[in-house]
Amino acid sequence: MTGAQIALVTMVALPAVVGGVLAVARTERSAAPIAVLTAGVATVLAVFTAAARPSTSYPFLAGANFALNVDALAALIVPMIAAVTFLVLVFAAGNIRRSRSRFFGLMLLFSSSALVTATAASLPALLFAWELMGATSYALIGFWWRDSDRVSAGLTAFITTRTADLGLYVAAGAALAGGAGMDLASLSSAADPWRDVAAAGILVAALGKAAQLPFSFWLSGAMKGPSPVSALLHSAAMVAMGGYLLLRIEPLLASTGWGGPVTAWVGVGTAVLMGFVALGQRDFKQLLAASTVAQLGFVVLAAGVGAVNGGAAHLVAHASVKALLFLTAGAWLSAVGTEELESLRGVARRWRVVGVAATAGALALAGIAPLSLWATKDSVLTVALVSSPFLYAAGLVAGALSAAYAGKLVWTMWARPGTDWEIRSQGTGKVTALEQAPLAAFAVGAVTLGVLALPPLLGVLADAIGGPAEVSIGELAVSAGIAVVGLLAMVWVRAPEPRWALEWFGLEAAAHAVVVRPVLGLARALAWFDDKVVDRSLTMLSGAAYRLALTAAWADIRGIDRGVSAIAIRVGRLGQLARSPQTGAIHQYFLQTVTVLIAAVVVWTLCTMMG
Repeated sequence: MTGAQIALVTMVALPAVVGGVLAVARTERSAAPIAVLTAGVATVLAVFTAAARPSTSYPFLAGANFALNVDALAALIVPMIAAVTFLVLVFAAGNIRRSRSRFFGLMLLFSSSALVTATAASLPALLFAWELMGATSYALIGFWWRDSDRVSAGLTAFITTRTADLGLYVAAGAALAGGAGMDLASLSSAADPWRDVAAAGILVAALGKAAQLPFSFWLSGAMKGPSPVSALLHSAAMVAMGGYLLLRIEPLLASTGWGGPVTAWVGVGTAVLMGFVALGQRDFKQLLAASTVAQLGFVVLAAGVGAVNGGAAHLVAHASVKALLFLTAGAWLSAVGTEELESLRGVARRWRVVGVAATAGALALAGIAPLSLWATKDSVLTVALVSSPFLYAAGLVAGALSAAYAGKLVWTMWARPGTDWEIRSQGTGKVTALEQAPLAAFAVGAVTLGVLALPPLLGVLADAIGGPAEVSIGELAVSAGIAVVGLLAMVWVRAPEPRWALEWFGLEAAAHAVVVRPVLGLARALAWFDDKVVDRSLTMLSGAAYRLALTAAWADIRGIDRGVSAIAIRVGRLGQLARSPQTGAIHQYFLQTVTVLIAAVVVWTLCTMMG
């Protein structure tokens, strides 16, 4: 193996090994330093592998390979995953105070699965990482396991995404049936109709992980996990990886004819509807969760219209913005003791460093020029305009909603607090230096990462990843104007909250009605059939077999055994009679012979006379 290949394997294996040890160990004091050091080493290795672009492959089942590859797309995403993990763990070192060994171990495992997902070049590698992400997300969302609501939220997330994940297995079977093999790059060469089946399977799995419609509801419950978990899950790990996978398989979507348009409309539809959901929320993390789904809708839209470079840039910039805002929510939850927006009014006035950083993130989320998400979002909308004016119009609506719910955050953070501030403040009353340092780093990213979608870096990304190399100045101006108007309107006028979107459009209730209840009903019917029919039939059959065995045993003891014994006695007596002539005297043997001959002559004579 080359040095670059060793670095690639170490980058994904080191967090997994250290995380596995920490998760089962009880090293509470040293867990945070070990995890932060491990994440730091992984970040250095990620930057090195992004520059070296190594690939490696190992034999797997059925002739398939467990293949990892750092191509141009992965080279952009892998350092983002590693760096976000490192900064989130630094924050967690000052925020998580109980069960630290288990927490940091699971976080390292979570980040390792995201790194494998980003570098996976074959379906076996992708499936392995996909499953590990789902399992660790369940453990992290329900981390405070003594709270049944948190555990239930983790279970909802796991079951929902796990159901969608079945699409990956369908896609793997279709790839083999279509003769394309198991490499992701070769899926578009599968024969019809298997290519369409593979595209549909991966699309469903990716939409489930990215919490796009109709799977969005699971992300609401996931907010019950610790804030560092929410920050990593939304920005650089599981949810982001759903959008990343669609960017990865964009050639497959385009080859089907239907895959691109369907993906694009699901993405922009999610961006609009979840924008309304975010606008209606009254909880800081719930608003951020809905906004994550909406912003990832732009990434999904990018995969649908072929703007891979714009989608990748948006994914990276969004990771910095969303990690910043979720960690801000965690810092204020510890300091104030609440996530309710009404109770957080004026909180930025009390912790100004955190408030300024969070404001930078909120303004970037709104799409205010020249901050990051303004340029990255518009690089996607520029391509959408060429593809369909209706897609573009829907994207502008989604952008306006982004400005509105971001304006809601800005107003809440800087509004004058009520007179009962001290009564409402039930937290620690402080934000530690370890909590503030990562916020500053993420704020820099939220402000500057838009350069990825602007010349000259836009052309570099287009040449390396694919997608358009130009951006529309007119579209940038229109979008920037809409963002400013939407933000100011929300801050000054305070637009009414859409209460009808507060419960995420009842998606969870709909899922229970359409999927959960019918499945449970079928399960109960099968259980009744098993208990009342199958079990009773088997019980009756076993009873009949038992009675038959008893009858056979009785017949054996009473009939066959006695008959065999009687025959044996008679044979024994005959044997004794047969032995009686055996005296050993020659004259007796002679006499017996003569007797037999005489008897034979008599019998022969009688037969002759009668014949």
